[in-house]
Amino acid sequence: MSRRAQISPSLLSADFARLADDLAKIDKAADWAHVDIMDNHFVPNLTLGLPVVEAMLKVTDLPIDCHLMIEDPDRWAPAYAEAGAKSVTFHIEAAAAPIRLARDLRAAGARAGMALKPATPVEPYFDLFGEIDMLLVMTVEPGFGGQSFLDVVLPKLRRCAEAIRGRELDVWLQVDGGVSAETIERCAEAGADVFVAGSAVYGKDDPAAAIEGLRAQASKVLSA
Repeated sequence: MSRRAQISPSLLSADFARLADDLAKIDKAADWAHVDIMDNHFVPNLTLGLPVVEAMLKVTDLPIDCHLMIEDPDRWAPAYAEAGAKSVTFHIEAAAAPIRLARDLRAAGARAGMALKPATPVEPYFDLFGEIDMLLVMTVEPGFGGQSFLDVVLPKLRRCAEAIRGRELDVWLQVDGGVSAETIERCAEAGADVFVAGSAVYGKDDPAAAIEGLRAQASKVLSA
């Protein structure tokens, strides 16, 4: 199955006081707008919530990719799908009934994503892959942007890619954390095809050009 490189810039690195403007900077170049939802319980940080996502949906045509780093996603995640987010990702470490939750997200019109922290093994969840549309492998500890990429996660990323291919599933493999011009090719070589980049996009003078550069790097690997 051919894979296309998709870039999902993280709004965690944007200016929260100018979100509409920062969304406009990427709306012609990005595939998705990645929104990190943190509750200061599952991770030690507090960011945006549902009202801000609803406001963002009114000012951009980009599909919204919500990454929920929260406790009790079984209760809260479906509301993001119902609000109009096109992709909603929950952490397997926090979900009580992940299969039911994934089905609820799909029923509400969103792609269902499942995320793993760096130290969480993927093997116990291989049988769930048929219930999801995207697997997110964290390459930093969730909670804060700007962290250094953890190379130790690359073997797990490869195992995920092999498991997806072995089951002939149409599941996207997303990587989030420290993705930059220096690391994106290694992620693509390991099997990722959706790349979340924060400071590597919003830390540049021209975010749209940064997106195109990252996509070109990843596409070169994926098409090889």
